[in-house]
Amino acid sequence: MEDTKQKPYSEMTIEELRVLAKKGDAKAQNNLGVYYARGEGVRKNLLKAVEWYTKAAEQGLMRAQFNLAACYYRGDGVEQDYVKALEWYHKAAEQGDLRAQNDIGSCYYNGYGVERDLKKAIEWFIKAATQGYAGAQYNLGRHYLDGEGDETDSKKAVEWFTKAAEQGDLWSQYYLALCYEKGNGIRRNYKKAVEWYTKAAEKGEAPSQYRLALCYNEGRGVNKNYGEAVAWYTKAAEQGYTMAQNNLAMCYKEGFGVEKDLAKALEWAVKAVDNGDEEARNTVLEIQQEMSEGQFSCAENALTLA
Repeated sequence: MEDTKQKPYSEMTIEELRVLAKKGDAKAQNNLGVYYARGEGVRKNLLKAVEWYTKAAEQGLMRAQFNLAACYYRGDGVEQDYVKALEWYHKAAEQGDLRAQNDIGSCYYNGYGVERDLKKAIEWFIKAATQGYAGAQYNLGRHYLDGEGDETDSKKAVEWFTKAAEQGDLWSQYYLALCYEKGNGIRRNYKKAVEWYTKAAEKGEAPSQYRLALCYNEGRGVNKNYGEAVAWYTKAAEQGYTMAQNNLAMCYKEGFGVEKDLAKALEWAVKAVDNGDEEARNTVLEIQQEMSEGQFSCAENALTLA
């Protein structure tokens, strides 16, 4: 007897999904939409993605409702429409989609598609956060850290940042480290700050890389180590983080943790200026004053060619 057991959707080819999707299979329709949105196995086509998400969403598939809402929210493959986004977020949220619950909170918080309502925003954030959704926990942390009026509560901020940070949320790890470093909402603890900065920095989060470099540079929570500081400044600078670019320029200028190199110093200082760091303009002037006319001319030519 022929085995009629269907293979998992994740193992199906595009054509197999297309056949099922045309027959009205909602999961296949949603998956096909995902592939069109990402350009995986098929040419990227956001219009097609929205088309398939809509078919699945109208059948009540929660994941498709969220995906369609996100398209309306961002304007991917469809004209940006916060009202329609909120409509589909609500449909997904009612079925228990934590991402949708969090995004409804964001809509109320920012007044997207609805009149701004902080009370309702927090209610939705709490709904998702208490079910363990890290994004909502982070949003609550930010709200309590620098929220409006009586809502500011740095201790609550630390509590929510901790929950999200322990799940690996990089921004929460950064803000939790910052709270430990500044003693905001919790007793100051430089070692804990370094611990959390390191977790986020190792995953590529530029602000944490920059703050970690400062800790090594100044010996806060870790032994002073200019070489490590330069290494972390470099990682952040290469991602375009302007303060790291300027500090890295100063390291090359002074020879802190790296061999003195005025040409390299000028290169990073100019990048910082180009990215809008006004303080870096002074760094450029200081470097120029140390350079001979010939050195500056060579460095300027190299920057022009680059």
